[in-house]
Amino acid sequence: MSFTSIPILDLAQSRDPATKPQFLADLRHALMEVGFLYLRNVGIPDDLWRDVIREGRAFFDIPREEKLKIEMKNAPSFLGYSQLSAEVTAGAVDHREQIDLSTEHAVPGPGAPVWDNLLAPNQWPSAAAAPGFRRVYAEYMARMGAISIGFTSLIAEAIELPADAFDRYFDADQQHKLKIVKYPDVAELGLDGDVDVQGQGVGPHKDSMLTSYLLQASEHRGLQVQNMKGEWIDCPPVEGTLVVAIGQGLEALTQGVCCSTTHRVLSPPAGAGARFSIPFFQGVRGGATFAELETVGVGDVPEAVKAQRRRVLEANGGRRLDDVEFTFRSGGVTKTLGEATLWNRVKSHPDVGEKWYPDILRRIREQQAREAQEKAQKAAAEAASGVQGEAVDVNRQAVTAH
Repeated sequence: MSFTSIPILDLAQSRDPATKPQFLADLRHALMEVGFLYLRNVGIPDDLWRDVIREGRAFFDIPREEKLKIEMKNAPSFLGYSQLSAEVTAGAVDHREQIDLSTEHAVPGPGAPVWDNLLAPNQWPSAAAAPGFRRVYAEYMARMGAISIGFTSLIAEAIELPADAFDRYFDADQQHKLKIVKYPDVAELGLDGDVDVQGQGVGPHKDSMLTSYLLQASEHRGLQVQNMKGEWIDCPPVEGTLVVAIGQGLEALTQGVCCSTTHRVLSPPAGAGARFSIPFFQGVRGGATFAELETVGVGDVPEAVKAQRRRVLEANGGRRLDDVEFTFRSGGVTKTLGEATLWNRVKSHPDVGEKWYPDILRRIREQQAREAQEKAQKAAAEAASGVQGEAVDVNRQAVTAH
C-alpha cells in the first residue's frame, strides 16, 4: 500500500534506551516507504524557534533597496537575496521570494575546484535594517548542523549500519545551507483570474544531498509529497515539528534502501496571504565522487534490510513511480557532488550563471536542447507508429527548495 499520510516521529524517544528500538523501527518505515517524516522534540529551544520565525518573516518587510544590496547575483556563491520569480524548477518559474544562507566559510583560495565557490561568507542584511537577524540565524544554523549530523547517525542505525557510517562524507567544518522563503498567494501574483489556477511555488523535485529539515513558518498548506502511485499527499504544518526529507545522496549511499521522494509546493490560494517556509539543508563533502558513492558508499547494507525495501517496491507494482528522474549517479556530465550541486544551482538561477558561470550555463542549455530534440523525435516516432509513450520533462532536477 502506497503511503497516504506523513508519519510523525518523536526524537526524544531516540534518547531513551527503552524507546529507542521502536523509534528506529518507525524511522526505518519512514525511510523505506515514504522518504518524508515529521520530527518533534528536535532540541531547538522554544525562544530560538520563535525568533527564527519572527526574524524570517520580518526579512521580507525590509525595504527593497536594502534587499537588493545583498542580491544573489552579486557573488558566485549562490548565497543572498532572490527577487520574486527569480528561480526555475522543472522548467518553470517558481513564484517565491527568498534569501539563501549557509554556515559561513572563507572565500576559497587560488587553485580550489570551481565548486568551492559555493563555500563563502553570507550576504547578511545590514544590522540597521534587521538588527537581530544575523545572531538568530547563525545560532539556528549551528544548532541544526549538529542536529542533522546526529539524525544521520540514527538513520544509519535504523538500516543496521554502524552509527558513524556516514561520517566520511562530512567535512570537519561542513557547510550546511538554509533558505527563508515567502510564497505570495495567487492573487498577489496576479494568477487568480482562473478559479482552478494553482501557482507553482516550487515545481516537482527531489532534494539533492542527504537530509533537509523544513520549518513551516505559517499555517498555510502547500507542501505536497508524491507517493509511489503518483498521487500527491498533503504535508500540512504540524506545530512543534520539522519536516524531514530524504535526499538523492542518501538514496545513492544506501543502495536505494532510503528513498528520496518527489515533492512540490503550491502557491497559497487567493486571499490566503503569503506562506513562509524555512528549510535547512544538510551538506556533504563536495569532493565525494559518484563512483565512490556507488562503489564504496557507507558499506554493505544488510541483505535483510535490502529485502525489506524490495518488498515495499513489489507491493507497489515492482518499481517506484514519481515525476522526477534520479540525477545523482555516475555516467553524467558531473563527477562529484560539489560539481553536480554547482550545475544544479546554475540551472536554477540562470541570472547568476550568466554572470559567473557562462560556460556551464551554455553547456546546460545545449544539453537541454539536445534532450528536447530527442524527446520530440521520440514522440513523433511513437505518434507515427501509434504507440503512446511516457512523457518525461527533461528539465526536472534535484534542487533545494520547500
